[in-house]
Formats: sequence, C-alpha cells, structure tokens
Amino acid sequence: MGSAKKSTTAARKARIEEMRRAEQARARRNRILVITAGVLAVAGLTAGTVALVQSQSDDSTAADGKGKGHFVTGSDGVRTWKGTLGRTHVVKTVDYPMEPPVGGDHNQVWMNCNGDVYTKALNNMNAVHSLEHGAVWVTYTSKAKKADVDALAAKVKKTPYTLMSPDDKQKDPIMLSAWGHQRTVTSATDPNVDKFFAKFVQGEQTPEPGAACTGGLGQ
Repeated sequence: MGSAKKSTTAARKARIEEMRRAEQARARRNRILVITAGVLAVAGLTAGTVALVQSQSDDSTAADGKGKGHFVTGSDGVRTWKGTLGRTHVVKTVDYPMEPPVGGDHNQVWMNCNGDVYTKALNNMNAVHSLEHGAVWVTYTSKAKKADVDALAAKVKKTPYTLMSPDDKQKDPIMLSAWGHQRTVTSATDPNVDKFFAKFVQGEQTPEPGAACTGGLGQ
C-alpha cells in the first residue's frame, strides 16, 4: 500500500516537472514569436485595427457567456456544470451564472497561471481563459484563515497550471475551480484539495490541453 502511494506521488511529481519544462520551452518560443509579430504588426497596424473592430464588439453590454445550465453535485462533492459553456473571445463584460465562473465566453488574454498567486481580485474574463488552458483556480474570501491561505499559496506556487486570488463575491471561504467543475474545501489540509489538483490540473476537462500558462496577463 505504502509503495503504491509513493509510486503515485513520484509519478505526479514527474508529470508536474515535465509540464514545467514544457511551459518554459513554450515561453521561450512565445517571446520569439511576439518579437517577430511586433515587427510585422507595425506595417499593418491600420489594417489590423480595422479588422479587430470588425471582429470583436466594443459594446459594454454584458454577455451571458452562453452559460445556461446548472451544477450537479457528485458523490465526491465536486459540482459539475451541466449545460453549455461558451468559448468565444469577447471584449464586452460577461455576466457569468456562477461565482467564481467555471467557463464561458472570455477575454482573449489569459491570466498567467504557472503557479501564480495574486493578492487582488482578478477579472473573471481573464481567469476563465486560464481555466480553458487546463488551470485550477484557488479562490478565497476574507473569512478564510490566514494559515490556510498561506498554505494554499505555497502549494500553488510549486504547481504549474494553477493560480490563486481573493474573491469576496463567492459563497464559501475557500473554493477550487476548473473548466466546468468546482468544489468547496474546508481548509488547506482538506484531502479534497490534493484530489482536485490531481484530477483537474491539465485534466480531461481541459478544452485546450498544453496551451500556455505564461505570456498572458500578470498583476
């Protein structure tokens, strides 16, 4: 039993390390692409601006994110969204049907999620894009104990494809979210934290597996 657990832990550590190396390689490639794209963009700035205005609405009216549906709670306590979750890039504000959101239309720029811990509330539209890339998002309210917040932050910092931020609009002190899935945990030592990370960090629910968690928006 003990050897099997050690084997599982070792395999998970190897998987995380492999993802970290892949992410670092992608980041290097992205920097090169950004420089090249910047040079090309200067020549076509006017045409690109017109195309952007035509392809994305600047209407400030809230969109519903195509998030019609409801949560179904499984025997493991994980709530799964049953319904449609839009994946369109928009510039208008999205009115999500849950808090924190677990999917839906979102901004074209993701929040960096390579173990990033934020001290201020995030724009949901950017964070949802991170979930699309397979990240797990840890959120907490002012009611969460400082010891739990610190312990969760330490866990996030060493786990690629995760991010963490405060969210006083959510109903429970500590919540975990992935694309289409969400749960509440009682503390940083709740065993369901590790279970959620193991299942949903770059899990099968990921719409865009392997997409970058760096090169996006920081705070």
